[in-house]
Amino acid sequence: MTSNNPITTNKICQGLKVALVHDFLNQYGGAERVLLALHEMFPEAPIYTLLHDPEKMRGKFARADIRPSFLQKFPKFFKKRHKYMLPFMPTAPETFNLRDFDLVISSSSAFAKGVIVKPKIIHISYCHSPMRYAWDWNEKYLDEQALGKKRKLLARMLLNYVRIWDKVAADRVDFFIANSEYTKERIKKYYGRESAVVYPPVDTNIVIPGLTRDPENTKSAEKLDSRFRGNDKTREDYFLIVSRLTPYKKIEVAIEAFNKLNLPLVVIGEGAPKYVRYLKSIAGPKTKFLGWLPDEKIKEYYSSCRAFVFPGEDDFGIAPVEAMAAGKPVIALRRGGATETVIEGETGEFFDESTIEVLADAVRRLMEKEKDYEPEKIREQAMKFSKEKFMKNIKRVIGEIWERREN
Repeated sequence: MTSNNPITTNKICQGLKVALVHDFLNQYGGAERVLLALHEMFPEAPIYTLLHDPEKMRGKFARADIRPSFLQKFPKFFKKRHKYMLPFMPTAPETFNLRDFDLVISSSSAFAKGVIVKPKIIHISYCHSPMRYAWDWNEKYLDEQALGKKRKLLARMLLNYVRIWDKVAADRVDFFIANSEYTKERIKKYYGRESAVVYPPVDTNIVIPGLTRDPENTKSAEKLDSRFRGNDKTREDYFLIVSRLTPYKKIEVAIEAFNKLNLPLVVIGEGAPKYVRYLKSIAGPKTKFLGWLPDEKIKEYYSSCRAFVFPGEDDFGIAPVEAMAAGKPVIALRRGGATETVIEGETGEFFDESTIEVLADAVRRLMEKEKDYEPEKIREQAMKFSKEKFMKNIKRVIGEIWERREN
């Protein structure tokens, strides 16, 4: 039996005592946007997390009841170097006291799903990704650490322990929600569990000149006049990346490709200082790094860019959809969640390998047919992933789970 009645579902959600659990609140990205939407749905729910850095959150959770784990008391040296805290991380979520709640929702790509709850408490895990460095990216992660033979052996033994713990932790979850069909397949492969798919919330409230905003009915939007199409005079001549600056995002491939093409590239985001220094060292004169910017400023860059570049594999990828909400085409690797959000030839172009030459070829292809892209159609695709739809679908899934338990 499923709860298709929104009134029934809302009553179920309103009557529950809810706790939210999140991996880390020390950087702001797509996972934190999901948590923010969940917090908006359940404003009274406390948020349990392994580590909390209010400065890095920049006021996003200022009114939330944040309850960090014992790791918060570790010296700053360890908190700045997470890999040294890894042996303690599996224990941290297991110490959270969640006995007084009806429903626990974990937002997790790592440790948050490892909470221990009483049998009567339902634990739903919104999975951004099975733990990458414990599973499919295990060896790649070890190579990135540039460890000596002895330290690499110890690290491999530690990750083997983490992988075993991760599977045990996944078995504790009552119900999984995946952020994409791609993540759903990985949950099935590594955890042996089924999951429902609810796409993450995307901030689609981005202005396109001449196009009205209607989050629930894009068909009522006005058509753009010709000056806002591919030859838009208000458009600036740069390509855009908005991302956490971390190796698996493959930002260096995009930088090298745009060096080769001699085209301007703007990179917005922050990351580990060592990696950021490396990116800047290989960047050509036409690549600009802007670091962290507030959301409203990022929207201006979405609205003014030529196209958005997504060079790495991600489980969903919120930033490309935000760019599409601004009517901008996306150049994306044909892997992961991007294959579920980008429509080839209509909202962007794909490339098949994350290499300099292949990405550069995709940029050329997009430029050749740039005038054929229609911003209103691109935006219409993005509206399928709005925050309103996320909240509606999360409530529906919770309602279905609760009624299934009652029956």
